[in-house]
Amino acid sequence: MSAHPYGMRPSNGYETPTDEVVPVTMRAAVTKASVCLVILTLLALPALGMSGGPAALNGNDEATVKYGCSCHNNGATSERVVVMITGVPVMYDADVSYPLTIKVADSLTLAGEDGNTKAGFLLSSEGVGTFSWSNDQELRQAEDAPDDVSHSEPDADGIWDLTWTSPAEDVGQVNFWLVGNSVDGGGIPDEMDYWNILSFSISPPGTIASGDDAATLETRTISVGDYDTLFLIEESEAQKEAERQAALALSIYQQGNALYWTSLVALLVGAVFQKEILERRYGDGPEYLAMELAYPQAMRRGLLSIASFVVGVRWLSSDTAISFPPASIVHEGTRITDLTGFLTGCAFFLSAWAAYGVYRTILASRVEREVKDIL
Repeated sequence: MSAHPYGMRPSNGYETPTDEVVPVTMRAAVTKASVCLVILTLLALPALGMSGGPAALNGNDEATVKYGCSCHNNGATSERVVVMITGVPVMYDADVSYPLTIKVADSLTLAGEDGNTKAGFLLSSEGVGTFSWSNDQELRQAEDAPDDVSHSEPDADGIWDLTWTSPAEDVGQVNFWLVGNSVDGGGIPDEMDYWNILSFSISPPGTIASGDDAATLETRTISVGDYDTLFLIEESEAQKEAERQAALALSIYQQGNALYWTSLVALLVGAVFQKEILERRYGDGPEYLAMELAYPQAMRRGLLSIASFVVGVRWLSSDTAISFPPASIVHEGTRITDLTGFLTGCAFFLSAWAAYGVYRTILASRVEREVKDIL
């Protein structure tokens, strides 16, 4: 057994680590700790994407709700993001609750294209009034700003319902700021995430008289973003019902017109068939028509029949509507009637009527000439 470097062994029977072993063990521990720290940092990156709602201050120490985000889309606003809030009153009354709906969406997604599918927001009234919401809404008090409200989780449909209750007394005009963020769900704020911001105000009690236009007393929708999709997001039940009633009225009008003209044509055709049947039963028919008159008459009627038929086919196959008055000479908002179907039907009816005239001309030319005694 070799002697211990210091002439004795420790009482526990194990050798004490030498000065060379201690640094190696410490370096290994530090390396493991560093690796764990890196892994934890990577796992925490999604949380850095503000998935639980944006911070009160952005990277420039400015109010996020007023100046926007400094991390998404390199800190620049984007019209690609549609931010909308509905139910906003023009004027508030003291201690009254107003239901609000917030909508944040990527305009590309709204248009059916490949866009971002998750969204969040931050709303502030500068502490005037209070916000409340039901438990089924993914909302929370904003970080470091308990009077404001934000999303608690990025939402797939980007719609949140909440209530703003006005202050108990007149405090003057109330200003609001709303910032919305449309993200790709990657968990890291980058140039593929976009945001937009809007601000609005509500007038204090008594600023709008009851005698003013009733429309000014109603709630309103305020929005910002891509113009083509702003009005595709929110449509009230009254608007949907009005569109349904208008479509129903148009359908009834068109069906009524079709039934009227179809019945009229059926009566005329029926009268013609009745006339033909009676003539054959009683040996009657058209009066004699000389050949020198029959040929020109048949030619005129034949050409009219062919021309009317060609015109009818062209109108039927054309994508251009025949309207009255013509759209090119009327002012915007003038009611225009589409006459395409009516005129096309008239063209085919005239063609058939002229063709029947040719048939009658032929019958008249074949009738034996009778000399009538005029004495």
